[in-house]
Amino acid sequence: MGRPVPESVRHIVRATHHAARAVECPHCGAAAHQPCTTRSKRRRLTVEVHPGRITSWVVSIACCPACQVAPGTPCHSAGRPLYGGAVHAERTTEAKRTAA
Repeated sequence: MGRPVPESVRHIVRATHHAARAVECPHCGAAAHQPCTTRSKRRRLTVEVHPGRITSWVVSIACCPACQVAPGTPCHSAGRPLYGGAVHAERTTEAKRTAA
């Protein structure tokens, strides 16, 4: 067995992956920093991530300019959560700007 990889090296390696991999995937259950898989867990998705994972990531790191909610709070419209846990497009843009 080898030595553990230093965190500074892990950060560089993770920089090539989608930022949404920092959170657990609600679709396939992949752990944080692990690639998404098919539902059967037979195949790992090397490049893409599930849309639900991206939504979870956006909610966890960005404030929403449209409905003025803090990170960790789902977006809403007229006091009701958006259908299916969706987020406003402005919040997604803000998350991408924050991650860059």
